[in-house]
Amino acid sequence: MIVSIAALAAGLLVLFRAADAFVLGASRVSRMLKLSPVVVGAIVLGFGTSAPELLVSALAAAQGSPEIAYGNIVGSNVANVTLVAGLAALVAGRIAIASATIRREAPLAALAVIGLAAVLQGSLSRWVGLALLVAFVAAMAWIVLGAARDGAITDEAVEEVPTTGRREAVRTLAGLLGTALGAQLVVRGATGVADALNLDEGFVGLTIVAVGTSLPEVVTAVQAARLGQSHLAVGNLFGSNLFNSLAIGGTVALIAPGPLESGAVVGLGAVTMVVAGLVAWLLLGTGRALVRWEAAVLLAAYLALLPFLAR
Repeated sequence: MIVSIAALAAGLLVLFRAADAFVLGASRVSRMLKLSPVVVGAIVLGFGTSAPELLVSALAAAQGSPEIAYGNIVGSNVANVTLVAGLAALVAGRIAIASATIRREAPLAALAVIGLAAVLQGSLSRWVGLALLVAFVAAMAWIVLGAARDGAITDEAVEEVPTTGRREAVRTLAGLLGTALGAQLVVRGATGVADALNLDEGFVGLTIVAVGTSLPEVVTAVQAARLGQSHLAVGNLFGSNLFNSLAIGGTVALIAPGPLESGAVVGLGAVTMVVAGLVAWLLLGTGRALVRWEAAVLLAAYLALLPFLAR
């Protein structure tokens, strides 16, 4: 138990330090390349912060535990649109959302979540996995092409400082690796605590592991909001759900095809994921901003859902 608690504390410390470097480096690189921070958030941050979900889910599937893999995906998606968005908005006070994000990135994330929930109801074949991966590539292409048509978003660019592209690329990569390392320490520590307390596998998959692998999204979104990079925070949120639902969902189906036996994942978990995603989309679209009272609603909803997901 002591070792697990130490791993949990060390992982959180690494996460906070690494996320600062990750967000700062990515935002500066986006400005140097004249890219939209929404694209950077959806692709760089979304992919990077979802690396723990990919690793954990792929390993679980390879070891014959697809329920844990999909439980991690479903739980992470729920955490992203409630815990992550809520904490980021509470820190920033108000997160402004571009109309293009509401029109393009948010619907794609919602469709990805609904699509994953639908395929979970049947037998997950390798063809389904391939279809999810193809949909993921198409969604990313749509985001990039749409951002190119809209033009680069520069109103939230970081401060002018003497730096180089190579230095910021190294900073971003180091932050990404540190974030992934910290997440693994947190997941290992949390899982050890769960084992010591005799918690069942379903609880670990849908809640503890899901929250643990979502910590990079939590820390990155909060740090992005704290640094005034709200487009990065929102892009990270939608990019992560797209990556989780389509890329990781497709990868797990390729590794471990077949029907799921866990009613918690297929039933309540899938329904919760869809409902939470749609509610968050409505709140994010209200006034094109997420304010503190809406953030409080999301956080309260997440805390209220935990006992039901753990059953």
